[in-house]
Amino acid sequence: MTRPNVFLSKSDAAYAEVRDRILSGELAPGSVLAQYELAESLAMSITPLREALRRLKGEGLVELDVHRDARVAPLHAKEARELFEIRLSLDPLAAGLAAQRRTDADIEAMRFAVGRLLPVTKKWGEEALAVHRAFHRAVYRASHNDELIGLLDSLWDRSDRYRRLGLELPPGEEPRLRDHQEHHTLLNLIIEGDSDAVSALLRDHIRLSLTASAIEALEA
Repeated sequence: MTRPNVFLSKSDAAYAEVRDRILSGELAPGSVLAQYELAESLAMSITPLREALRRLKGEGLVELDVHRDARVAPLHAKEARELFEIRLSLDPLAAGLAAQRRTDADIEAMRFAVGRLLPVTKKWGEEALAVHRAFHRAVYRASHNDELIGLLDSLWDRSDRYRRLGLELPPGEEPRLRDHQEHHTLLNLIIEGDSDAVSALLRDHIRLSLTASAIEALEA
């Protein structure tokens, strides 16, 4: 999730960096944020960091109490399920639109992304998660619906913490290898323009995802 180092303010820079650290797991769920140490690591004063933490609180990624103590929001089964339910509706919609609207450039981008995919297992870890996201984002972009792309990007970001939890669970290799192969089928259906079939397959794809495994673990 590396971002270009171009921001409107120090608060924007702090927001982007701390958000990335939370979503990547570098700042663990439930961990206390030592604000002065964090500000020093960002080479800035405490004021822009506190502004950034208030923004992150609004996204549900940080908890702040009345004394301005801060901690990374813990993982919650309720949040994971709500994010999952929204993706279960919006991802198939985006894929169905992609099957109707994809251009030659979109197909080329999706083929490039699918060629880099790795099974999302502990063995491949962060590298697999990164290329997995790149493929799904190529599908989103092929929908040519900017509002939908923005919503799905945000949902993907917020779901990343739960994917990483799912990655640590022991479901066995078979579900992840099947997941890996389904991406190739999804691409073929989009190229063929079969919006109904690609939407149905993606719905099943999400039901067997890492987030679904994380929900089961959290609810247990």
